[in-house]
Amino acid sequence: MRAPQSLVQAAINRLAARLGSRLADTAAELAVLAQEAPGRLQQEVTLFWQEVEQEADRLERAEAVADGQAAGRGARHADPQEQIDALRARVAGLSSRLDREPAPGRG
Repeated sequence: MRAPQSLVQAAINRLAARLGSRLADTAAELAVLAQEAPGRLQQEVTLFWQEVEQEADRLERAEAVADGQAAGRGARHADPQEQIDALRARVAGLSSRLDREPAPGRG
């Protein structure tokens, strides 16, 4: 049987060894990250600005489409006579369809 003092000292030694190796591993990982950081940061900044440019393009396209639609609506509303003619054509088309179709119970 071992003396309690020996067990305590052995436990302390093993904990120190484990913590020491973990600290060494952590320090090595931090050193690698520190070496990679400038490259990774530059890559992230470049990617961010590419995304910003793509978003700006998307916004400009959406604005152009909205402007085109607004101009189209404005043109349709600008000439009331064209609207009246279009409505008359639709009414005439519906009327001719009604004339061609037999009424229920008359066929």
